[in-house]
Amino acid sequence: MKTAGNVIWIVFGGIFIAIEYLLSSFVLMITIIGIPFGLQSLKLAEVALWPFGKKVVRNENSSGCLSLLMNVIWFFVGGIPIVLTHLLFGVLFYITVIGIPFGNQHFKLMKLAFTPFGKTVVNK
Repeated sequence: MKTAGNVIWIVFGGIFIAIEYLLSSFVLMITIIGIPFGLQSLKLAEVALWPFGKKVVRNENSSGCLSLLMNVIWFFVGGIPIVLTHLLFGVLFYITVIGIPFGNQHFKLMKLAFTPFGKTVVNK
């Protein structure tokens, strides 16, 4: 089921989301200051490309204060539009019964886009 869901996800727009995150990651990594944010964007690209079978967990080894500060900067600089986009797509997918699993994936991406620092993506 995971493979079928991922293939349908990619065909119906997941590839474009992943490419968008990948390109934004490269743009962010041009400057030294943007490298940590570019790495988080790569994390989002990984989940956006193949979301079924992935789980986002809190990293126990993260530096708490620095992760909090970076999450606040991330949220106000670029996280708000990303979160709102995934919220909109998640709600639109929830309108149909067939789209509910895809809406769940957008909500998973929304939670990761809200606070990406201090979280890790693992396979289920």
